[in-house]
Amino acid sequence: METSPLPPVFQSESDGWTRARIVFVSLSAAFVVLLLFFVREVLLPFALAITLAYVMTPLVEFLEKRFRLSRGLSVVISYVILLVSLSIATFALSPRLYSETVRMTREAPRLIRETAEHHGPTIDSWVNAYLGDSAKLQPAPHEPAFSVVEMPDGSLHVELGRGLEIVREGDSRYRLKAATEATPGGFQLARVVSKGLDDFSNYLAVHAVELLKFGQLLVGRLARSILLFFMVLMVSGYLVHTRVGILHFFRSLVPPRYRLDWDFLLRRVDRGFSGVVRGQLLICVVNGVLSAIGFWLFDLKYWPVLALVAAGFSIIPVFGAILSSVPAVAIGLTQDLSTGVWVLIWILGIHQVEANILNPKIIGAAARLHPALVVFALLTGEHYFGLWGALLAVPVLSLVQSIFNHFKHLILSDSGPDSMSAAELARVTRRRID
Repeated sequence: METSPLPPVFQSESDGWTRARIVFVSLSAAFVVLLLFFVREVLLPFALAITLAYVMTPLVEFLEKRFRLSRGLSVVISYVILLVSLSIATFALSPRLYSETVRMTREAPRLIRETAEHHGPTIDSWVNAYLGDSAKLQPAPHEPAFSVVEMPDGSLHVELGRGLEIVREGDSRYRLKAATEATPGGFQLARVVSKGLDDFSNYLAVHAVELLKFGQLLVGRLARSILLFFMVLMVSGYLVHTRVGILHFFRSLVPPRYRLDWDFLLRRVDRGFSGVVRGQLLICVVNGVLSAIGFWLFDLKYWPVLALVAAGFSIIPVFGAILSSVPAVAIGLTQDLSTGVWVLIWILGIHQVEANILNPKIIGAAARLHPALVVFALLTGEHYFGLWGALLAVPVLSLVQSIFNHFKHLILSDSGPDSMSAAELARVTRRRID
């Protein structure tokens, strides 16, 4: 029984130089993987820098070829364009976003109470009908006990049991009163929401010191984020400027007879990354613009903030679209039922356009990622690395899939690399070398 010869990449050469190179590259790769494992806590800036460098490379190449500029000058101009664009967008949108955010924060408790009171009776009737006899009207249970807790600053905090309330009788005089009146029993949404908001307000008042510490921590995190941002810009600038040298270095590790396979692997990776990274950023912009238009047309409160939230969450496939819909629909329902319904219909329409037009054209044709694999990657990345893991999970999945498909093709296919012609492969090779 004849066996088909192995692909060229797996055929060993007669001299020991190739074996020595294989051993050297394998040991170096193992060392790099081990090093990355031990320094994984500080890899985030470099992962973001690589992603940003990949996004900025087309603009740098355009400036090089169109205006015949040097690579260094093209990198500087590209990042100046990026920073100026971000600055203009920030100064143009910040006042409106700040005022809307502050207003939404102040009005949130009132909106929640009004929504609970407006829709509460309907929900109460559903819940109480389900509970049956246990939901009949009965006196509210009394727990006339209370406790006094001394706080770290020396003040006293009184925690009341159910059935007790404090009545103010003057500027500095309060009276503890037992609530003896009978109140409806069973489930009452308005009462639950009101009690939850009151407890939250009391918690904020009592734990002011802890909130101050949280504010200090938030300021520290913000300062660290600014430092991280400029570090990412610096590293990505170096990567874009030296990208040819980096590609030459990795290409030099591959024996000459296998370098066409290496160039084809880079083509696969570039095609997958182009769909996942650049495509997803484009979808975020489209999603944000369409959301802003719809929210403005329906006169949705705080629409600039909600449109920005929709655009930001869209960078996370599948789950981002779901999470960004919740606050917009909730705010719409606080205005009236029709606004909430129309906002939901508009969001569903945007997702249909995204799923049936944008994703297949921008991401699907390039990356060809199965939705089940995308969900698996998102859950895995979020579980081990939190939000950043969810953001970078799909690009990593694209890289792994490109490498897997490349070697699967080399092992299982009898033809040359993919369906590329010799002329196309030569053009790819020259482009990688130039």
